[in-house]
Amino acid sequence: MPSKALTQCRDAKCRISWHAAPYRGRKNDGKALAINALPIYTVYMYSHNKIPISSSSNRAGRALRGADSRVPLKSNAALPSLQSKKILDQVRERIRYLHFSIRTEQAYLYWIRFFIRWSGTRHPRDMGAAEVTSFLSFLANDRKASASTHRVALSALLFLYQKVLEVDLPWLDGLARPTVPRRLPVVLTRAEVSQVLALLDGEHGVLAKVLYGTGLRITEALQLRVKDIDFAHRVIIVREGKGFKDRVVMLPDTLVAPLTQQLAHARACWGQDQADKRPGVFMPHALERKYPGAATSWGWFWVFPQSRVSTDPRSGEVRRHHLYDQTFQRDFKRAVVRAGVVKPATPHTLRHCFATHLLQSGYDIRSVQELLGHADVSTTMIYTHVLNVAGRGVISPLDRM
Repeated sequence: MPSKALTQCRDAKCRISWHAAPYRGRKNDGKALAINALPIYTVYMYSHNKIPISSSSNRAGRALRGADSRVPLKSNAALPSLQSKKILDQVRERIRYLHFSIRTEQAYLYWIRFFIRWSGTRHPRDMGAAEVTSFLSFLANDRKASASTHRVALSALLFLYQKVLEVDLPWLDGLARPTVPRRLPVVLTRAEVSQVLALLDGEHGVLAKVLYGTGLRITEALQLRVKDIDFAHRVIIVREGKGFKDRVVMLPDTLVAPLTQQLAHARACWGQDQADKRPGVFMPHALERKYPGAATSWGWFWVFPQSRVSTDPRSGEVRRHHLYDQTFQRDFKRAVVRAGVVKPATPHTLRHCFATHLLQSGYDIRSVQELLGHADVSTTMIYTHVLNVAGRGVISPLDRM
């Protein structure tokens, strides 16, 4: 849709004029088309006989947003009415309608429940700025909550009032958000990483090598499906990583044999589920209805399956889940202690080591940014701070005495 002229744009109504081809299959007579964008933040193109051509065009959306295409569309569109009666059920319903992750759902429910109990089980609609401010002060002063915990609690309450109760209160936007301090990541040396990996065996050992060898987040690695491992091209495809973004990372040659063995173990679990006629693994969104047989297929099975079945927290289905992150985290922590590493290392530390060691090897920061899946290179720049002191060649005055 080649844009030619942006004549007028306001918050509620927009008129955009351009030269564009009419409906596909008709001759392009070159006439100018005019589009009136109603305040529903969706643009529709029409042919000369008013047949809809397309909706939600990216370029039209950029025109509505203005010159800076990074500014998101307004999210104050009308939300459907809630069917649930209880407040926490309403929060779940709204979160799932907006496709938030289950981790966000758990965190928001925790803090909203905490807020209600703190207030003496009063309904949030009966409370206002004084109660919310007092609760946040209680977290900061009495509970000694960190800035990041403070921000999560505030985000949960903002979601409750704005998205669930749909209360338009001006004091919501005036609440101060604490600034989260920027911390340097914990990075292990190559020798320390080698010692820790040597103390992890079985599927936990393979998982740790995947984290260090590819830079995946722990949830991204645990949610890998068999179809995401491409041995022919030596790549691993990350589906719906952080921010629901896909990316491709390398598959190290060292991981080919361990992953092949892990897939053999996973196939045995898949065969057991087939024999027991289990409903299959979890499928994202509505894919289970669109592809009814995909949930029980080998390609969609987990690379790191749990040894036993469990209950899906949302659907209630008894099916096989992937490995629990807490189980791996505990095993990793024991390996760190046994290796004699005093740094506060976690599985996510392997991702920090992956990025830092690549930069130490001379790879450019843009390549590392793409492998990590960072939207902004400034996020990746944090790893250069670890290298700055050692790389500058600055000699301490104590060594010159």
